[in-house]
Amino acid sequence: MRIIIFANGNLPNPEKARAILRPDDFILCADGGTRHALALGLTPNLIIGDLDSTTFDLRPLTEKGTQLLKYPTDKNETDLELAIDHALTLNPAQILILAALGGRMDQTLANIALLSNLSLLTRNVKLTDGVEEIFFCNDHAKVEGRSGDIVSLIPWQGEVTGVFTENLRWHLHHETLYPDKTRGISNEMTADVATVSITSGLLLITHIINN
Repeated sequence: MRIIIFANGNLPNPEKARAILRPDDFILCADGGTRHALALGLTPNLIIGDLDSTTFDLRPLTEKGTQLLKYPTDKNETDLELAIDHALTLNPAQILILAALGGRMDQTLANIALLSNLSLLTRNVKLTDGVEEIFFCNDHAKVEGRSGDIVSLIPWQGEVTGVFTENLRWHLHHETLYPDKTRGISNEMTADVATVSITSGLLLITHIINN
């Protein structure tokens, strides 16, 4: 099973987001992210959160079978964190999180940081919107796109050692990237698939999708 989580950030190109979707996806909305699912003509399987950002009538959705999982407004987690935690209980093959970027910078940074949780690093979890995708690498990773796509490698929480890349224009050969340096920014794919491996640390990978 693949789970699509809609967060409440920006969705810059709905048609590119639509191209990601499959008919059998499980649609999970983090509170206000419901608006994006509805704009794409989707009926969510589940809406989760304190529902303070869902200002429209949810009864037509519940009548179609959408489940609601409501939490108190005073809570320690964001609605997206709750959505991710619930998604993990369903043991999906992949989790794609849409509309988690843009808007408030604090929310965007927090959404990216959520993916660094140890329980997610062994899972196939990405933030994506059809325009850009973001994910972490703590061992090896594959970037699928097109030649010419921009890929940036950003050390997270500290230096990353043994960085080795294939099919990127500026090849890294078992090198170290430092969090206070910008060497890994704006590399370029030279094939439809690029690979990255590291020896230690945690590497944030951003991929600007050139459709």
